[in-house]
Amino acid sequence: MNPLLSREYRFPFHQVRPEHVVPAVREALARAERDLEDLIAFTGPRTYENTLLRLDELTERLSRVIRPVAHLNGALSSPELREAYDTIVPEFSAFYARLPLNPGLWRAIEEFAATPEAAALTGIRRRHLDKTVREFVRAGADLPPGDKARVEALRVELSQAQSQFANHTLDSTNAFELVVRDPADLAGLPASALNQARAAADARGVEGWRFTLQLPSYQPFMQYAENRDLRRRMQTAYVNRAAQEPHDNRPLVRRILKLRRELAELLGFRDYADYVLEDSMAGSGGRAVAFERDLADRTRPVWEQEVEEMVAFARDELGIVRLEPWDTAFVAEHMRRARFDLEEEQLRPYFPLPNVLAGLFEITRRLFGVTVAETPNEAVWHPDVRFYEVRDEEGALLGSFYTDWHPRESKRSGAWMNGLVTGGPRPEGFAPHLGLVVGNLSPAEGERPALLTHQEVGTVFHEFGHLLHHILSRVEISSLAGTHVTTDWVELPSQILENWAWEREALDLFARHWKTGEPIPGDLYERMLAARTFRGADFQMRQLSLGTLDLELHVDFDPETDGDPTERAQQIMARFAVRPEFARNHFVTGFTHVFAGDYAAGYYSYLWSEVLDADAFTRFQRDGIFNRETGRDFVDAVLSRGDSDEPAELFREFMGRDPDPSPLLRRNLGVEAESGAGVGD
Repeated sequence: MNPLLSREYRFPFHQVRPEHVVPAVREALARAERDLEDLIAFTGPRTYENTLLRLDELTERLSRVIRPVAHLNGALSSPELREAYDTIVPEFSAFYARLPLNPGLWRAIEEFAATPEAAALTGIRRRHLDKTVREFVRAGADLPPGDKARVEALRVELSQAQSQFANHTLDSTNAFELVVRDPADLAGLPASALNQARAAADARGVEGWRFTLQLPSYQPFMQYAENRDLRRRMQTAYVNRAAQEPHDNRPLVRRILKLRRELAELLGFRDYADYVLEDSMAGSGGRAVAFERDLADRTRPVWEQEVEEMVAFARDELGIVRLEPWDTAFVAEHMRRARFDLEEEQLRPYFPLPNVLAGLFEITRRLFGVTVAETPNEAVWHPDVRFYEVRDEEGALLGSFYTDWHPRESKRSGAWMNGLVTGGPRPEGFAPHLGLVVGNLSPAEGERPALLTHQEVGTVFHEFGHLLHHILSRVEISSLAGTHVTTDWVELPSQILENWAWEREALDLFARHWKTGEPIPGDLYERMLAARTFRGADFQMRQLSLGTLDLELHVDFDPETDGDPTERAQQIMARFAVRPEFARNHFVTGFTHVFAGDYAAGYYSYLWSEVLDADAFTRFQRDGIFNRETGRDFVDAVLSRGDSDEPAELFREFMGRDPDPSPLLRRNLGVEAESGAGVGD
């Protein structure tokens, strides 16, 4: 049997080969087509179960085949797997694009919507019907046949272009290496970075130290390497990934923007942002733009002061007369050391990955009443992968998940959570969820465990927040369960969990020196806390620059008439740069969140959700960061609810009011918001 067609809960990842992909997906598509034909051909009275629920079930069944393939293409890519995946992308994309354009299916939904049963629906079933009807209309169900065909073609072409964009970015990232043979060129680099670089060189059979554009290699190099010319080479390579042959994404940027604009206009929207955000908390591209501009105005004065201080420090303390882009991380690290007697490497010994995970699981138990335990599972895609079960206070299985934490060249960059199986309440009982968390964290070195930076600890907590949103879902309808929510709500569960990585009471559960077992010394913790807002405005302006870039390219930029989108991207980013020339690069050609992921016209969501998370965390601070009742309320109002209600209502249910931006500005910038200001005002 083809392993991709397995219905086993513990999916047989270890058996999957590239040659399984095309036949499995085609067989699953054929079954979905048959099920769809049966749904449409049904002649009896239309009911919720035989129409909406049946449609939900057939798409979830198909997704269970496609999700593992998409995951493996991101986590364990190979030329053979990529070729197979690229073969079936247009086929399953076409199926999903055709669904809302199928006149028979649309007729069946309209017939059900006109029944007395539909009129009497309440709660989540009412929401399911309303959202389904709205999504079908938004997707073009009422368009004439010719326009429907064009919509389908656009969606297929977009999926292919986005997959190609991701492939180019990965290939370009892997194509670069900096091999250092002279020890003098390594001045300033900590032992952890040198050991990783030596191991990377040994793995390639080269002499010296090998540095790459993978973040665990790139970031410490930019922070600590004293050789300015080598920093320049590294930074220039990173911000110009996928900008030249054979991995040139520049034509794809224009093509993707063009396809998205045409799709939005065909569906009756002014631009792609309005189309994407109609059903979001922001509600429109205009409101998202207003949010970005308002927050940028509040952030800019603090940021400009930070820039002045950095330029002066670089000149006066480091002899860097003219600050360049490859200097900023290096100067910032020296400033942190000078101001707070703190550098990231001082904290790394206190964050061995096994301890971080154990502490995270204990925090989860105290807050949300669930236990996490590793369990043997050899049916995994790589030896690094681990498998865990999540159970409630009565011992019932809520779900399971895989982890894959460390970088390799077959894995795309970044960190992410995917839901493989969306379970939840079923007539026969609770069906457990299944998910995975993938990262590119600092690896172990010999007998020493993987020691993380505090930033990487935040990444672990962040992705686990997404996982909890998936696994704690109690929504009976798969398409409205877990993380199937708008992008400006989905980041709340992930970002709020990062707060516990800063609390002393929480850190004492896991932040122990890997050799001595001692907790973080009090003075070191105080310095870490004092440095929390260090360059907070710079981080916020960076996020605002990316959100603004994303929105302006999808709102104001016309790829048919407005010139080169990479040049426009540089002009936009220049407004957020120390000097305009800092933006003269091709960062946009590696912007996978927007051009290969799910955040097109939605990158603003990170800061939008950060307003929500900073505000919601104030309740935990008030009630106690391990207050079980508050944790239960957060599960009941947020983590378990998926898209069963409007996000604004769910937030009000937890906080008793609308969001307040003051906690975010206080946490990141050390300033207060103006009285009465709210999200999007």
